[in-house]
Amino acid sequence: MVTASIVKELREKTGAGMMDCKKVLTETDGDMEKAIELLRERGIAKAAKKSGRIAAEGLVEAYISEDGKIGAIVEVNSETDFVAKNEEFKTFVTNIAKQIVQNNPKNVEELLAQKSIEKPEKTVQEVLVEKIATIGENINIRRFSRFESEGLVEKYIHGDGKIAVLVNMKKGDKEVAKDICMQIAAARPEYVRKEEVPEERVQKEMEILKAQTMNEGKPEAIAEKIVQGRIGKFYEEICLVDQIFVKDSNKKVNQLLNETNSEVTEFARFEKGEGIEKKEENFAEEVMKQLQ
Repeated sequence: MVTASIVKELREKTGAGMMDCKKVLTETDGDMEKAIELLRERGIAKAAKKSGRIAAEGLVEAYISEDGKIGAIVEVNSETDFVAKNEEFKTFVTNIAKQIVQNNPKNVEELLAQKSIEKPEKTVQEVLVEKIATIGENINIRRFSRFESEGLVEKYIHGDGKIAVLVNMKKGDKEVAKDICMQIAAARPEYVRKEEVPEERVQKEMEILKAQTMNEGKPEAIAEKIVQGRIGKFYEEICLVDQIFVKDSNKKVNQLLNETNSEVTEFARFEKGEGIEKKEENFAEEVMKQLQ
């Protein structure tokens, strides 16, 4: 009988996933050594060892349904930029974006448990493990967003998969949507409009601005008025509709949207590896380790 404790033990020894461990233990009638051999034969134990390595390279990609109403954006990381140029890896990332559009998983865990559209007899997790084994690097599906639109969804990929943008337009055409995508890629807004900015974020910014103003020697009463004027600059930086339009510095994005009778509902901007702490290798230390 395969118990939870023996599955846990195999997982700790090999680093393989719980479902993979349970599967091979069932096949080997609970024989630990045979199960380990089976995992190694299938490349799963080997792949699991790679899963501890930092993956901060890779690709961001987006996919939109044929009718333009559903779109997904995804980040899949690898260890090196070299792998990001691998055609098998690129196809895998595109298929993941397509899977998200078609099957609407709630999160990465649910996505990994779904049957793969690439290989329906396997789960996405199993296909991922295969890719790790064959490509030879740790690969990680990090995050995704998915939009369903009343109007249209548009995407923009910049720099061979370094930045990807997905925009949900309630109203507007593809040309405006593409301009908005490029705006988001270049200007890095965090919100569509200022009403979406959390109140605590605004209050914190106002405190900083007030301190800066008083440090300039302004009396508190005057500082308050100056802060009210300067907070607009804060919104210009983080809110899409308040930003200066990158293709025409004489207008704001809000003006463009009004002129074209367009409306942005939501957007996602993924930059490859953002927020992942890359391991800094010390070459001298590495050589000393090997000599010892």
